[in-house]
Amino acid sequence: MKVRFKYRIYLTPVQKYGLAKLFGCFGVVWNDSLSFCQEKYKLGDKKPVNPEVQKQFITQAKKTEHREWLSKVSAIPLQ
Repeated sequence: MKVRFKYRIYLTPVQKYGLAKLFGCFGVVWNDSLSFCQEKYKLGDKKPVNPEVQKQFITQAKKTEHREWLSKVSAIPLQ
């Protein structure tokens, strides 16, 4: 027997803001790492391994001046 449920979630303004900030950061990290991988592919290099990409676009990016706002969200969803 298959059962199906429908849920609707009503977020508070603070929760909406937090999710928007998280998904915005996620999009930036995704786009940066995707362009890096595409550039490696065009040059004929191997695809970079996941820890290398995480280190460059999450850990080191948080330390730069124009990406320091990435440190204001949890790093777990960005991985």
